Amino acid sequence: MLQIILFVQWKPRREVKRFVDLTTDETSDLWLTAQKVGGQLEHHYRASSLTFSIQDGPQAGQTVPHVHIHILPRKGGDFERNDEIYDAIEVKEKELKLDLDKERKDRSLEEMAQEADEYRMLLLS
Repeated sequence: MLQIILFVQWKPRREVKRFVDLTTDETSDLWLTAQKVGGQLEHHYRASSLTFSIQDGPQAGQTVPHVHIHILPRKGGDFERNDEIYDAIEVKEKELKLDLDKERKDRSLEEMAQEADEYRMLLLS
């Protein structure tokens, strides 16, 4: 079973905790960015579909205190039941929140620069 869990975060220039608090321009920018990034990721990972997900507030499962969209390239059979994707998002988001500082310390500046260059080429082409 193939599972692609990739997080691309968009953050406005001001701190915004909830989707409902974005301005009209920020909302438009967020979704236009998600559309472009999603299309590039779908092509890059040879996926056939995308799942876009926003958890807006703690009761909706938001564990990161700023607006962000999960963009997940999807392939047939990547989850036994399609709704299992939401469990995977929750698990991955909790892992990132708990281990974020550790993950950043473990990666060298060269590794982070190389990854940024790869995604820059992918997303700006």
